[in-house]
Amino acid sequence: MYSKRQQLVGDLTDLIRSGRLAHGERLPGENQLALRYQVSRGTVRSALSELQQLELISTQAGVGSFVTFDGVQLDQRIGWARALADAGAPVTTELIGIETVEDRALAEEFGDRTYVAVKRLRREHDRGVSLETATVPAVGPLADLPETGLRDGSLTKTLEAAGRISVGGDQWISTERLDAGAADFLGRSIGELFLRAERTSVDVEGRLVERVVSLLDPDRFQFHLTFGHR
Repeated sequence: MYSKRQQLVGDLTDLIRSGRLAHGERLPGENQLALRYQVSRGTVRSALSELQQLELISTQAGVGSFVTFDGVQLDQRIGWARALADAGAPVTTELIGIETVEDRALAEEFGDRTYVAVKRLRREHDRGVSLETATVPAVGPLADLPETGLRDGSLTKTLEAAGRISVGGDQWISTERLDAGAADFLGRSIGELFLRAERTSVDVEGRLVERVVSLLDPDRFQFHLTFGHR
C-alpha cells in the first residue's frame, strides 16, 4: 500500500513525464499540495526533494537572502553569534534559557509532539540588539537539551551532532512591536518597532531542523535579497 508521500511523488512524476505539467511550468505551492494530499508541509518538502534528486524538477538558481549587521553580511549557517564575532561586532550573546515546550503549529506541520526552545539575547554593551527563540524537535539527544545544554555553546553544532542538518527551508520577514517581556529583556520601550524574522529549516527528509524567530533592531540589522545572475 502506497503512503501519501509516495502517492504525491508518483502523481507529480506522472504529470511531468507525461507532459501534462509542461517544462518550465510552476508546480502547485507547498500549502496547496499539503491540503490536496492531506499531508504536512514537511512531507511535501521531502517529496519535492526526491523529485529534485531524480532531476524531474529544479529549484530557481541564483536566489537567496542574507542578513547584514551594520552593513556586514552574516552567515546564518554558522550561527549569528560566530558570524557577529567574525565580523568584529562588539556584540555578546547571552543564553536566557532552554526548556521543553509544546508548539501546536509545528506539531501540525511536522508531526513531532514536543519541542525544545532555546532563547538567546544579543547585546551591544548594555543595549539589546536581538532576541531569538530557536525551536527544535525534542527527539533523540535533543530531548535532553534542558539538562545537557548546547554542544560547545552552539546550537548549530548541537543539531549537527544529532543528525539534523539543514538543506533548505523558508524565511518570513515582518515587523513586530515589543511586548513587555521582550522589551524588558532588550532594555527597550514597550511598543518599540523591531524587525521579526521567522526562519524554518528542514533536512533532506523534510524533517524539521529548527524554527528560529528573531526580533532584530532595525537600526542595526537589514535583510538583503539577491536573484538572477550578476
